[in-house]
Amino acid sequence: MNAHKISLSNVRVRVAAAVGGLACLGALATGALLQQSNVAVADGEMQLGTTVTPTAPANAPAIAKAEPAIKGPAPLPTEEQGLPG
Repeated sequence: MNAHKISLSNVRVRVAAAVGGLACLGALATGALLQQSNVAVADGEMQLGTTVTPTAPANAPAIAKAEPAIKGPAPLPTEEQGLPG
């Protein structure tokens, strides 16, 4: 009865081949998906290198100046006021 010996280097080669093969399959599948998605993008209007602004910008900002609703020093929270008296 001859027992077939499996060496550690043989296992490493098989694992490396399996990982490499799966990586190639993943790259091919990703390329195929990207190629299909490029076809759908081509039917829209393309603009190269320019930005078009259809309306004129506002002359003044919507709020002239931001001001706080409460003026003056704020009281400390009760936990930071210290001991009474």
